Amino acid sequence: MAQRILVVEDETSVAEAVAYALEQEGFIAQVAADGPSALDAFEQEQPDLVVLDLMLPGISGWQLISAFRRSGNVPVIMLTARVEEADRVSGLEMGADDYVTKPFSMRELMARVRALLRRAGESASGDVVGPIVRAGVRLDAARHEVSVRGRPLQLSPKEFDLLAYLMSHAGRPRTRDDILAAVWGQDEYLDERTVDVHVRWLRTKIEEDPSRPQCILTVRGVGYKFADTP
Repeated sequence: MAQRILVVEDETSVAEAVAYALEQEGFIAQVAADGPSALDAFEQEQPDLVVLDLMLPGISGWQLISAFRRSGNVPVIMLTARVEEADRVSGLEMGADDYVTKPFSMRELMARVRALLRRAGESASGDVVGPIVRAGVRLDAARHEVSVRGRPLQLSPKEFDLLAYLMSHAGRPRTRDDILAAVWGQDEYLDERTVDVHVRWLRTKIEEDPSRPQCILTVRGVGYKFADTP
């Protein structure tokens, strides 16, 4: 069955071009031109992935990302005309999985869509056998469930994969390059900043005090490791 992609973009020419390219790739494309329409389409269509412009009328892209994350773990690719790093980082921190800056190559966007869908289906957690419990965090890869001190937690696909990778190597430092290769694959468009952003976002969800992390620890000059404690 063809996978469904929701394109949220208020520029008609851009939305139509992206939808056409997606359909040429064999996907089913649904277009929404504003925030409220996007929320309705998301609920009704239950897409496999969302291509989302950040600058929208009615409801901003950042607000939509938060709403999507409350409803599930559907991968989100941001489209943004803003070139400032802070805007891209803000989107990632809100829960987006990837971004493309306008003007963009349609070929690049299609490659990112395929890669993100592939990673969502073949996650880095696939090598994890049985539930893992460390530092009050319990991760069950088979059920795709995470709880922190007994409280169920909802994570984006990339957050789950990152946590699974770090917990499966608990106590052993992982470099940012190691993490990128395991969680994101060989993607030339991503850099180490992507790892830092997702680690920071994970800490806000699993740490009692994100400013003094006890679970995901920074190893200076190396990268990160998950605490090797029961």
